[in-house]
Amino acid sequence: MTPPPLQEWPLGPLLRPLDRALATWLRERDPHTPDSLLAAAALCAHLEGQGHSCLPLPALHAAPSATLAWPADPALDEQLRDRLPADGAQARDRWRSSPWVSLGDQGSPAAPLVLEGDRLYLRRYWQTECRLAAHLLSRAQADVGEHTLDRPLARQTLAALFPAAPGTDIDWQRVACALALRRRLTVITGGPGTGKTYTAARLLVALHALHTQHPGPTPLRVGLSAPTGKAAARLRESIDQALARLPGGPPVWASALPAARTLHSLLGARPGTRAFRHTAHNPLMLDVLIVDEASMVHLELMTALLDALPARTRLVLLGDKDQLASVEAGAVLADLCAHDAAYDAAHDAAHNTAYDTSTRDWVDELTGCTLPAPGGPALAQQVVALRQSRRFEGAIGQVAQAVNAGNAAATEGALHAPDDTVACLRPRGETDPALDGLATQGRGPHPGYGPYLELLRQGPADKSPAAFDAWGLALLQAFDRFRVLCALREGPWGVSGWNARIEAALAEQGLRVGREAYPGRPVMVTRNDPQLGVFNGDIGLTLKTPDGQLRVVFADCGRLRSVAASRLADAQTAFALTVHKAQGSEFEHVALVLPERDNPVLSRELLYTGITRARKAFTLVAPPGAPLAEAVARRTVRFGGLGERVR
Repeated sequence: MTPPPLQEWPLGPLLRPLDRALATWLRERDPHTPDSLLAAAALCAHLEGQGHSCLPLPALHAAPSATLAWPADPALDEQLRDRLPADGAQARDRWRSSPWVSLGDQGSPAAPLVLEGDRLYLRRYWQTECRLAAHLLSRAQADVGEHTLDRPLARQTLAALFPAAPGTDIDWQRVACALALRRRLTVITGGPGTGKTYTAARLLVALHALHTQHPGPTPLRVGLSAPTGKAAARLRESIDQALARLPGGPPVWASALPAARTLHSLLGARPGTRAFRHTAHNPLMLDVLIVDEASMVHLELMTALLDALPARTRLVLLGDKDQLASVEAGAVLADLCAHDAAYDAAHDAAHNTAYDTSTRDWVDELTGCTLPAPGGPALAQQVVALRQSRRFEGAIGQVAQAVNAGNAAATEGALHAPDDTVACLRPRGETDPALDGLATQGRGPHPGYGPYLELLRQGPADKSPAAFDAWGLALLQAFDRFRVLCALREGPWGVSGWNARIEAALAEQGLRVGREAYPGRPVMVTRNDPQLGVFNGDIGLTLKTPDGQLRVVFADCGRLRSVAASRLADAQTAFALTVHKAQGSEFEHVALVLPERDNPVLSRELLYTGITRARKAFTLVAPPGAPLAEAVARRTVRFGGLGERVR
């Protein structure tokens, strides 16, 4: 039986206007386009909007609603199975004559869709994925030190930087530095407190020592970067602290380290476009680049970064592979660490077991560490996972580990540990006064927004610019002691509801809340504006200056920087944030709010990311019906082919 035309398929309400527009555009230009291809193109665009780089045909056939993150609908699932190809072979048979689809790198380079194996891509993402994989493999295999490195000096330097600890078999931080001296790409992954930036700081010491002994035509050119302004500031702060703890104090060159910049700032984002000033034709002049919070870097941004890096540059990616992936398409860090998939939160012996003979010999020569590994793919030789957390060994770490292991019972148990650093608040409903108390007063010794409000009331010590700057910096520090994080944007348990709740609660305590900009309003920037020096995700505070202007102040390397509030009309109130927007930040006390009903966005990775934003205290807000067990059981899946391409 001939399937009904696309407009009669029951997809309309579930697709975005953009998805439907693509199908319409294809049909208008070729009325003979099969409806199955029009539907597949629309679904491919739809999945890109959810962070996937392709449409996996077998997964779609096996579980349509689950693959598309739609509400379960057995009738719709059956219709999609009947009407769409089950795999790449069926798709090639049905769409072979269509001008809209090319088969891999065969066919028209102008075709907007690419069918490769069982995956259907929008051409832009197929090209980006292929280009990124080529960059990564080239860097992971290109020799930068194997034949030119002063090995005795490297061995001596690493021994001084990482003294052997009694009873320690392998110092993975030392191993990571040894691997970074060998190739032009190194990935260092690990949870909070495992020493990723500590390791990166000591790598810089080793590189400077080697460069000083064998100087090049220029001083060692170092770049520090992260996806957000907050993460960039934390990277520089952590590097400075690690260098200050060296036995002889910070080295002379430490004062010349550049400020850490957002990736968009580093690349020179062009306002209103996806283009950057730095490209393969105008590369970044760096010898080494350290990028923190790499899990937040999406497919296109990582590709743009690698396009702009000269072949000689050492790239070191730091990040936590278990965190949420970027909002935009791709899960680059997770794909780079895919060889580590067998490793679980219990840190078992399968960890870091992908090193081949040449890698083991190199590490043994430079560190004396013997790696127990049977071998693995080329890129896996440059990936190191740090296991030992020096900060998350207490109750917060136990909750995070239980979530990572997918153990709902252990998660519940860890949340009810006698240690008051973690707690589970179960309100009777959205009007429970305990919620306002949590937001304003915090929980026990762990702060809410009360200390911030008190400092706001006090105002600066006098009317001088210096006093205003000191007050503004103190306010930013006080505000960052606590944060409410939500899984959802809308609704009483989402960001919008909690921002309104907190504003109302603080208004009762004296905060003069207005409809838009008002003194004391925290705001989050929602779009990049290089001319103003602000980027998506930056958080500032709206304050009245001594001359009566309303300006939004931001911390900038220990100083205060301000922008007229009227220039940030699109900024959003930021007492509460989504977990995604909090990535790259840490707070003394975090309250993570779950909704009353299950939602596809709730996942193990979202919980883990929210929990690990907390430095000293964590409170889970679980209203009646909160789907904690469902979220712990659900893993985030990103469909794409990068992982296969780099193996």
